[in-house]
Amino acid sequence: MTRHQKRLSVPNSWPVERKTNTFTVKAGAGPHGEAGVPLVVLLRDVLGYVDSTKEARYALNNDSILVNGDAVSDEQRPIGMFDILAFPERGEYFRVFPDEGGRLALTPVDEDAAGSRLGKITNKTVVPGGVVQLTLHDGTNVRVDDDADYETNDSIVVDNETKEIVAHFEYEEGELVTAVAGQHAGQIGEIEDIDVTLGSGDNTVTVASEDGGYETVEEYVVVIDEKFIDDEGDADE
Repeated sequence: MTRHQKRLSVPNSWPVERKTNTFTVKAGAGPHGEAGVPLVVLLRDVLGYVDSTKEARYALNNDSILVNGDAVSDEQRPIGMFDILAFPERGEYFRVFPDEGGRLALTPVDEDAAGSRLGKITNKTVVPGGVVQLTLHDGTNVRVDDDADYETNDSIVVDNETKEIVAHFEYEEGELVTAVAGQHAGQIGEIEDIDVTLGSGDNTVTVASEDGGYETVEEYVVVIDEKFIDDEGDADE
């Protein structure tokens, strides 16, 4: 199987130039599915910390790069929305966050903020043994007590070291959200109304914001913590 991906056909969320070269690195198997950006692309094309795949492999073999608290060794490891990318030796920490237009961007955060990551619940099931399992937007699973009050479209914050849930944000009117896809990607506001569509149609969400707000489909919004914004209502810088 080829290890390369044509730039013109990469997902819109990938932060790469499409016309500079024909090919780029193909994402490996892992979280985020096809939307995941290979780690080497972020290291080389976005941050400029390495010039080649060979240099990226050397850095990864030294366990100097952490993703969600874990050292990674695969330069093709998919990186996606809300992942935490840490460079402890540099004292640099980033959260993957969508910018306007839907491209994934690296937002600098402090070390404390880098200790946990946000996840949107996309499915809730009962697995053998009667344990409740939550599936997050990146495909990872978190098991919780059977009496825990978590619902699909809620968001949780998972500690990167203990892998335990440390915060829970319900999906309901009045909650702070960001759009992560569509024409309003990267825009933050509060849920004003949730319109449940009967049948197979998508539920829609009306979001109020300082610039007038917007309406989008439920799939495109994620409930976030107030720590994601600064006093001006923008994403953390």
